[in-house]
Amino acid sequence: MFQSTFMDTQTSSLDTLKDIRNMMEKSSRFISLSGWSGIAAGICGLAGAFFAWQLLNKQPYGQLDAAAVIALRRSLIMLAIIVFACAFITAFVFTYVRSRRGGTPIWGQTAKRLVWNTMLPMIVGGVVILKLIAVENYALIVPCALIFYGLALVNGSKYTLGEVRYIGYIEIILGIINLWYPREWLLLWIIGFGVMHIVYGILMWWRYERK
Repeated sequence: MFQSTFMDTQTSSLDTLKDIRNMMEKSSRFISLSGWSGIAAGICGLAGAFFAWQLLNKQPYGQLDAAAVIALRRSLIMLAIIVFACAFITAFVFTYVRSRRGGTPIWGQTAKRLVWNTMLPMIVGGVVILKLIAVENYALIVPCALIFYGLALVNGSKYTLGEVRYIGYIEIILGIINLWYPREWLLLWIIGFGVMHIVYGILMWWRYERK
């Protein structure tokens, strides 16, 4: 009987420790990121790649004059900005909905740390990309976008779901590959900003939201 009481007490203590650990985890990490946010961002990435492919196939690149080349590059840059904006808005909406359902503040201290640690590498990457555009070094734009985005995910993963860092590693690897194979930029864009987000979103939905 004494042993049974001891075991019950030990089990209760372990449950209490688990509860404390879960509370600390929730207070130190923003866990309201929705898997649907990743899926929506991936769809935006794939849509952007489709429209970019259409722009590139309207007329062979080698047959374009200087003015047409400049116009095409501006169109691609504007398309990338629109894709990023759409992905950001949809991610915010889905995350906001999940945050409300879970009773988690959308703009608490943890969320602020997540945003700062994620946005800092992206802002630096944006400055680098603007410089690349200014010097007309377009071959490095997509690799830099992938690399700095990956760094942002790895850096921000300390304040959200740990799985985020793995997609960050993959984005960095894809960006490095693109440095050596610049002509494959559209394919690597599709994989990095499209497919990986959808796969990640599905996995996160299945693991954390399905129930």
